[in-house]
Amino acid sequence: MNYLKSIIALGFILSLNLGCSSSKFKKNWTKTQAPETFTTKFRTSKGDFKVAVERKLSPKAADRFYQLVKTRYFDNILFYRVNPGFVAQFGSHDSTIYNAWNGHKIPDEPVLQGNDKGTLSFARGGKESRGTDLFINLSDNNRLDTLNYNSVKGFPTFGKVTQGMEVLEALYDGYSDTSMEDLDLMYKDLNAFIKKYPKLDTIYGVEFLK
Repeated sequence: MNYLKSIIALGFILSLNLGCSSSKFKKNWTKTQAPETFTTKFRTSKGDFKVAVERKLSPKAADRFYQLVKTRYFDNILFYRVNPGFVAQFGSHDSTIYNAWNGHKIPDEPVLQGNDKGTLSFARGGKESRGTDLFINLSDNNRLDTLNYNSVKGFPTFGKVTQGMEVLEALYDGYSDTSMEDLDLMYKDLNAFIKKYPKLDTIYGVEFLK
């Protein structure tokens, strides 16, 4: 897959009607504002890593990430796309609350910190399309700072890996973008998706550190 196609895939967000259950989602979750700085620890099948967030870099993105961590959205989900030397992406799964979160759009924001190696950003596919899917840059991807796609410029980063980058570099990347192109299967039948891509690594949970 060439670079441009990879970027377009980065912003790809499925809009399937999955029949979200409102009993598992509360609208007031989306109103919580994040602290100006906070640190999270990711527990994964390859080990732990830490990400420090600065709200001033992309306030609405930091708020959404904080909300998702607080409500344990990331428990037991896959790094469903690991493109070697590019990105490790996560945030989509068969959860019934996926569409509910994505129904509460995040306003677009400018890029204030570049997409350097280890930085965290939301994927997007157009105006106000950031939702639950995020990626961590596995190399310096500064072309993402100014890339224009569907009338939106750049991918604003708001956090950076401060410990455990070697964990991300050890994630299984043999499927590259193939698993990303098969996301519809993950939504329809997670077990079938896992059976087809058994080596994908898992995020067991994300927690706040004091």
